[in-house]
Amino acid sequence: MKKILYTDFVGTSEIIAEMLENKEIKKAMTRSNLYKFWGKVAGAKFASKSKPYSMIGGGVMIIACENSIVAQELMLKKTQLLVKFKPYLESLKINVKDLKFDAKKWTI
Repeated sequence: MKKILYTDFVGTSEIIAEMLENKEIKKAMTRSNLYKFWGKVAGAKFASKSKPYSMIGGGVMIIACENSIVAQELMLKKTQLLVKFKPYLESLKINVKDLKFDAKKWTI
């Protein structure tokens, strides 16, 4: 019986490095990292009642809110939230110009 040797395997580090070259994967990872900071930016009161939902063109981040009351309160604090977000945005090199709060996007 002939012995078969497999020597041309690709290592996981090479696969991961190749995946990180993909612009869409880089973008998704950066956004995911940004979304993790929402609790710090929004504060304890709103962290459990709102969460980042998506990004749309023009640097607009959609925030899903538990209800319209939460959306309204966050809307009134939008300028303060953008100021708090600024250091995280700069470190991740993301451009967020506006926040849009939407109670319809909320899922448990």
